[in-house]
Amino acid sequence: MTPDHPASTRPLPDGLHPDTLALHTSIAPSHYGENSEALYLTSGFVQPDAAASARRFAGEEDGYTYTRTANPSVTAFERRLAALEGAEAAVGTASGMAAILVLGLGLLKAGDHVICSRSMFGSTMKLFGTEFARFGVQTSFVSQTDVTEWQAALRPNTRLLFAETPTNPLTEVCDIRALAALAHGHGALLAVDNCFATPVLQRPLSLGADLVVHSGTKYLDGQGRVMAGAICGPRKLMDEVFTPLLRTAGPVLSPFNAWVVHKGMETLALRVQAQSRHALRLAQWLERHPAVERVFYPGLPTHPQHALAMAQQSGVGGAVIAFSVKGATVEQARANAFGVIDSCRVCRVATNLGDVKSLICHPASTSHGRLSEAERQAAGVTQGLIRLAVGLEHPADLETDLARGLDHCARMG
Repeated sequence: MTPDHPASTRPLPDGLHPDTLALHTSIAPSHYGENSEALYLTSGFVQPDAAASARRFAGEEDGYTYTRTANPSVTAFERRLAALEGAEAAVGTASGMAAILVLGLGLLKAGDHVICSRSMFGSTMKLFGTEFARFGVQTSFVSQTDVTEWQAALRPNTRLLFAETPTNPLTEVCDIRALAALAHGHGALLAVDNCFATPVLQRPLSLGADLVVHSGTKYLDGQGRVMAGAICGPRKLMDEVFTPLLRTAGPVLSPFNAWVVHKGMETLALRVQAQSRHALRLAQWLERHPAVERVFYPGLPTHPQHALAMAQQSGVGGAVIAFSVKGATVEQARANAFGVIDSCRVCRVATNLGDVKSLICHPASTSHGRLSEAERQAAGVTQGLIRLAVGLEHPADLETDLARGLDHCARMG
């Protein structure tokens, strides 16, 4: 017989570790008592009566009204991610770039100024440098690693410092504590894109950041299935700034995608830790290969910010490696990079990252392809650069896969 009474729930105790929170932080189960969280595929919600409907739409009473406003599956995702990041609250968005868009629209107005690293993700640079500029928001791009450049770029109208650490694709690491102190001393906010490290390796809020941005499409999902994004931070900003903007503008997270990423976070720590171990082994192997000019990986002692990364990222380098192949000319370096990528049979050619399958790409012609050559050079994205997002395959198989093209480059000189 189908039960028709509320399921009993017991509140979680305080002081749980993130691994436990990733499994148990959610919304309460329905009266059916499901153990795996339910998926609420509905655009609207039936109200008990007109008066309750009026109160809920006015925000005077808790209750779901319309999925563009809120949805239980999205709420479950938001609560779980906030718990992992150590944030008071989070809001889900349609994608990682939607999260950055909502961040900017919520915090900035015409005449405001932003400081960003010049070595971050290409789409982020275009959003701040081109799209926001159309509406009167000014952006200065500075060195990722030189705090004095961030300080020199401060203006009276600076409202936001936006950092991505490690950066995409060169894995440069910024000092979150130092940038937070700089921002707060100027009355500005610091937002950190934590996509590469995830809260498993790095929790920017605990280091002084005000807001954390995520592309849930990457490691939070972990299997390359859906698009998702989020902003984490103080409840006041979530409730009074970002949530009203999301309701009005509409770049909300779909319930299905929220449910997928919500479940993906249950295995986040296991995946990220295993992928990071594989990445370190591969980075060490790549450093020894004669066809490789340079390897960019925070877990290597040769990385310029290795000590900082080990302190900020719980002693782990992450799962993304960038490496440049040798070439006598720019054209030859590009041809060699293409050759290495095309020779792979295990690593798949795709620009996503965070998947359990290893993905390889050429940033200069993909993620940073819309930038000018001067902008790419300033960001350090050369034509010989390859980005490898390491998955869960056996690392020996990945070495053999990469060696196919790299050995050919070495033989050709």
